Parts: sequence; C-alpha cells; structure tokens
Amino acid sequence: MTLEKFTNAAQQFLARRVSGTKAYSLAEALTPHSIDEALSIQQAIIKLRPDNVAGWKCLLPLAEDKLIIAPIFSETMQEGEQCWLMQDNSKVRIEPEIAFVLAHDLPARDEDYSEAEINAAIGSCHMALELIQSRFADDSDVTFLERLADCLVNQGLFLGPTIDKSVAFSADKFQISIKQYEESGEVNEQIFNGVHPNPLPQLPVYWAINYMTKRGTSFKKGEAFTTGSYAGVVELDFDKNTDIDYAGVGNFRVVFKELF
Repeated sequence: MTLEKFTNAAQQFLARRVSGTKAYSLAEALTPHSIDEALSIQQAIIKLRPDNVAGWKCLLPLAEDKLIIAPIFSETMQEGEQCWLMQDNSKVRIEPEIAFVLAHDLPARDEDYSEAEINAAIGSCHMALELIQSRFADDSDVTFLERLADCLVNQGLFLGPTIDKSVAFSADKFQISIKQYEESGEVNEQIFNGVHPNPLPQLPVYWAINYMTKRGTSFKKGEAFTTGSYAGVVELDFDKNTDIDYAGVGNFRVVFKELF
C-alpha cells in the first residue's frame, strides 16, 4: 500500500465515527494485509485528526499477527460526573478497566525500556472505562487487521478516580458491581467476577511501550494506557445514575449522556 492509500483508508475510517454508523469492509485496494499496513493506517488517522493522542489501548499480543494496540484521542478522553459517548445499538457500551498515566515522557529509542524505568514513569493509576463503538456491520466479513487499523472498536476513554499504585499493579481479579437507578427507585445491578485478560494489568504497558518506541513512537507525559477489560463489553442505559464498584479497589458514580 502507498501513503495515499493509507490516507484514503484513514479518511474512510474517520468518516464512520458517527453515532449509529455500521459499515462494511473497505475496498480491497485499501484493506490492510499486514500489521505494518494496519498500524500505518492508524498513523494516518493520527495525522488527520484535529486533536492529539492522549492515550492508548493495549493488551499482550494474542498471536504474532494479532496485536492489540490503538491510539485514543484527546477529544474523546473524559473525567468527571458525566460521560458523553455515541450509542452503539442504542446502548452505552463500556469495558471496565484500569488505566496507567505517564508522569514523564518516554522517547522513541531502539533499546527496550526496563520494567523499572516504565514503573517509574507511571505517575498515577485510575479506574477507567473504555468507551466502545463497533463501526462494522454485524454481517461484515471484516478482518482483524482492518479492525486494528480502525483502532479496535475504541471511541474513547473515561478516567475514573485514582487508585493506589500497589493495588493497581496487583489487581488481577476483583468483583465488579454496576448499578443503574430508575426514576421509580428500582435498581438494576450487574455483577461480574472480574478477571484481567493478562496475568497482571500493567504487563501490556511494558509490551506496548517497547513495541511502539522501537517503531519510532514517543510517549508523552499525561498519556494513559488502558489494558483490557475485566468483564468484556458491558451494555448500559443512558441518562441514569450509575454506580461502578471494583471490590477492594475503588468506586465512582457517573451518568452516561448520548453524543450525537
């Protein structure tokens, strides 16, 4: 693929970031056929967007040809009492995670950063919700590489309260309770036996930093890394007080608002 094709693919992916949009695979000429091509399309998306990279989603690789790494953009990073996101099949779709935020830069280099260097660079840890939007039709024959190029169903990240670093670094599993409150007073609760998809939640950060810095990516102070859901995708309703509790870790309240 050429730079022009990377840019054309990126433009099409960006045009799909509209509430309720479900599209099919790109034309064959624009479809990535390798990890390098998929990540090159991601880089084209970064260049075309008006905002900056503010974070990354990552996970330890599922296989050599299934890497989990994608940028999260500053206009889609949120904190506070409300979380604005686009509906997906008329629902709020989130993944409960833990995010790690850098306190200083980690420039691109050929040599690996040690775990100690990365640990020292992590300034804070947070309860977090990855905001999910599937932009492909359910009956699409889309490939994993195309999903990777499109940033792996990410539409943003909500940063919740800070949590103790030692707690975050040992949080392989905990019970998750998500309650939504009706005007009638009825409480709808979902409970999950949360388990991180990797042995420890910080391990994907080590992999992502060393994989991407050797590809020429520099990470900056304030960028957040969110590293995988403890409960898969959770579907919720808009406009309801929502209490989210990670047992023994922390809790917060948020109201999800629809972004059109």
